[in-house]
Amino acid sequence: MITADTVYGAFCDSAARWPTRPFLNVLPETAAIYGISEGELSYAEALAQVNAYASEISAAGYLKGQRVMLLLENRSAYFLLWLALNAKGLSVVPVNPDLRAAELAYMIAHAEPVLAISIDSRCDELRQAASDAGSELKVVALGQPLPAAATDICIAARDGDPEAALLYTSGTTGNPKGCILTNAYFIEAGRWYSTATGICALNTDGERMITPLPIFHMNAMAFSFMAMVAVGGCLTALDRFHPRSWWASVRASGATCLHYLGVMPSMLMGAAPADDDKNHTVRFGFGAGIDPKLHDAFESRFGFPVSEAWAMTETGAGGTICANKEPRIIGKSAIGSPDENLQARLVDDMGQDCDQGELLVRAAGPDPRKGFFAGYFKNETATNEAWEGGWFHTGDIVRRDTDGTMYFVDRKKNVIRRSGENIAAVEVESALAKHPKIASVSVCAVPDDIRGDEVFACIVPTEAPTPDLAEQITQWCLTQLAYYKAPGFVAFVDSLPVTATQKLQRAALKTLAEDLLHAPATVDTRHLKKRSAA
Repeated sequence: MITADTVYGAFCDSAARWPTRPFLNVLPETAAIYGISEGELSYAEALAQVNAYASEISAAGYLKGQRVMLLLENRSAYFLLWLALNAKGLSVVPVNPDLRAAELAYMIAHAEPVLAISIDSRCDELRQAASDAGSELKVVALGQPLPAAATDICIAARDGDPEAALLYTSGTTGNPKGCILTNAYFIEAGRWYSTATGICALNTDGERMITPLPIFHMNAMAFSFMAMVAVGGCLTALDRFHPRSWWASVRASGATCLHYLGVMPSMLMGAAPADDDKNHTVRFGFGAGIDPKLHDAFESRFGFPVSEAWAMTETGAGGTICANKEPRIIGKSAIGSPDENLQARLVDDMGQDCDQGELLVRAAGPDPRKGFFAGYFKNETATNEAWEGGWFHTGDIVRRDTDGTMYFVDRKKNVIRRSGENIAAVEVESALAKHPKIASVSVCAVPDDIRGDEVFACIVPTEAPTPDLAEQITQWCLTQLAYYKAPGFVAFVDSLPVTATQKLQRAALKTLAEDLLHAPATVDTRHLKKRSAA
């Protein structure tokens, strides 16, 4: 059980208890991709590096309540730097390496960091983004001496529980929101996971977790990392998910548990069965979004249960619901039922309680926001709207059975969830609307067997529509936004479904997109959506 009140304090407690245990593990494949050293780092060795970083941070003049951007992909150095910054009371702003120049400039202007630590290949891009944002942000490559602090402004300073991170998440508005995550947020994640029961129960005998999920998301940063800290376990973070080498990586890591998103089981089940499918030490998987049709087959083939869970960046462990207890309901998108620490309601559009409606959650007890985010930075209005009536409004439609089991149904908010990334339709629409050959455009989600959702763009063009034009538009969008936000399908239409007052009818748009998805004239542009090299 974690008793410390900071992330660094929790790590120090575990390092004192289990100094010789492995803490972070870098597999040879990840080392080769990143050009870093492979192998394991013990808790004691990690603590020495963390404290050295912390001393350098202090010597350079950085202060409690300031923010530091980290663009380090899934390198283990990320965790060491975060711990060091946390030790000195600074907050981190994790950066998605897929973001483009304008997205980076927005984040810099909004978060107001005083320093960015980045992989060398992205430093110039960050400097340009800072210039575009009108910021004097100092940028330094990982491993280089820290520049002297240039300001004593502490933008993240707050009373009470200090800010530990500012994570950006897309919602229904055009620009991502910065979620303020305090030390208590991460401590609660570690507490929740380390004390969970049922199929995803952890022990303190030397757990080994493997995750291919991005460190700049709350799953890996809060649940994976803090769980291993809490139980003295070892974390193996891959650069990303590689389906062909996944099981070899799992075996090489000695993993006892793994984290997944729905895209992973779908891709793994697409491979031919092999004699060594069950040749591993994994006891359970923890994640979200497995295709219900594949759930039972996946568990049977690979020999371990997967625990479906529901959470958001905003809710953290304070609002997590998990199907970790037997008997489980498999193949029906069941997410379990709230435990004794969580209260949940389902409400209809009139705010009345019902058996299928928007999920509202809050922590049980005197503090309804315990374990949740502390609010949206510079957006008190959005924070208050999210907590209207003393409940956090999730924007997800959920169904509740007579036994209390909850099932995910759909999203109420206009958010596209592709391979774990939340995409605001409005953000994509705003970018596409700037294209000179687009008269009007609307974007929505359509189902994708592998990625959950895909981005579907209905476009009214200014010239004769052609497949080449669709690809040109998609290629242009890739220069403006992260690759996963670009349209995966483009359909040219004569008009968009609007009301008499020219307001877009989102429900009608969704129906239109579903009808057009398999139409001969719809252009599949998914092959163009690829990550850029770092």
